[in-house]
Amino acid sequence: MTDAWLDAIKWDRDGLVPAIAQEAGSGQVLMVAWMNREALAETARTGQAVYWSRSRRKLWRKGEESGHVQTVREIRLDCDHDVVLLAVEQKGGIACHTGRHHCFFQQLQGDRWVVVEPVIKSESEIYGNK
Repeated sequence: MTDAWLDAIKWDRDGLVPAIAQEAGSGQVLMVAWMNREALAETARTGQAVYWSRSRRKLWRKGEESGHVQTVREIRLDCDHDVVLLAVEQKGGIACHTGRHHCFFQQLQGDRWVVVEPVIKSESEIYGNK
């Protein structure tokens, strides 16, 4: 498989594109991350979600530390060619580093954000005492 398909993507000035990880079975949006060309190519090649960590400035293989791997079932590109959607199976049911099922666990209620999703496993249980 050639990487010519990557040329269709409108990468931002940093060579990144936002990537939405959506649970294949439920349709639940699990998280949003960033991908560079290498991350997206590796994701397509391996079938495992790989992102670009902007804070660490390196590839981030989802689950490399937590074990919460995302197996990619489908990759889609939006109509403007500037957002990627990954339909994934989330290993362990935890996509968020906070130990929740997904990253969108805060809901605006009136004039404040309220946590409305439970922690499935604590960060210390997932990552140890770092």
